[in-house]
Amino acid sequence: MLVFIIRRLLQSVVVLLVMSLLVFVGVYAIGNPIDMLISPDADQLDRARTIAAFGLDKPLWQQYFLFVKNALAGDMGRSFAFSAPALTLIVERMPATMELAVFAIVLSIVLGIPLGLWAGLRPNGIAGKTIMAVSILGFSLPTFWVGLMLIMVFAVQLGWLPSSGRGPTELLLGVPVSFLSFDGLKHLLMPAFNLALFNIALVIRLTRAGAQEALLQDYVKFARAKGLGNRRIIGVHVLKNILIPIVTVIALQFGSIIAFAIVTESVFAWPGMGKLIIDSIRFLDRPVIVAYLMLIVVIFIAINLVVDVVYSLLDPRVRLSDSKG
Repeated sequence: MLVFIIRRLLQSVVVLLVMSLLVFVGVYAIGNPIDMLISPDADQLDRARTIAAFGLDKPLWQQYFLFVKNALAGDMGRSFAFSAPALTLIVERMPATMELAVFAIVLSIVLGIPLGLWAGLRPNGIAGKTIMAVSILGFSLPTFWVGLMLIMVFAVQLGWLPSSGRGPTELLLGVPVSFLSFDGLKHLLMPAFNLALFNIALVIRLTRAGAQEALLQDYVKFARAKGLGNRRIIGVHVLKNILIPIVTVIALQFGSIIAFAIVTESVFAWPGMGKLIIDSIRFLDRPVIVAYLMLIVVIFIAINLVVDVVYSLLDPRVRLSDSKG
């Protein structure tokens, strides 16, 4: 197991270096932030002084190596617009986005797996067909439109839930969270469901397909022949064997939820990283954009590493084949 993890870590370092080069060149080669950050009335001396202060007077390759050197020391640069460390700006807003993403994933698991199992065990029943029909809506409906409809129904018409913002926060292990209070949960419910809708549909379909395939396998027939109860067969034998693709999808979707929660955060005015990155793109605040993208890359790499380890625990053949390779 140790060799397996070390090999994955080395691969992750290579991926991180390649992605840092692509992200840096892709962001720093586009546009000129000086045109947006400095007054049009500034003279050439002020303009040159500002360019030098931001380090934009150096060749691109020198800027990249300086970025890598500082990043290894934990410095991702200073924001052009906010005059603050880029990483600090992102970390301040990360708890709100992470809270939203975790709740969205929890909803996907809590709703998606039981509904998918139900649809897989009773594919010809009315409930099973209804679940599959509703899951199509989860794939088809645009996120922003679903968010607006949720606000229209539950906030404007019924008045049950607040339409925007984050509820009052309390510290949990030093991290501000809002789900500890009833008002915070009310603020969290609609954006989390809106963000989870696509993933609920995805988990339903994966679980249904996996359950139907597993029910035809010999080990299930053997378990029935031994006289095991249906609940034990489904809960132990079937569910365990269909978890690998579900774990993979949920883990990868967790990274996507964090990276692309911008739409939901904008619709519900959720004070997460989404608004920060939109403002940064508007002002071409390169250090913040690069720091955000690199953070997303690190999150995806960490999630893939965890998925590989979970894979090897669920199916030891994965670990053995990797060692031989």
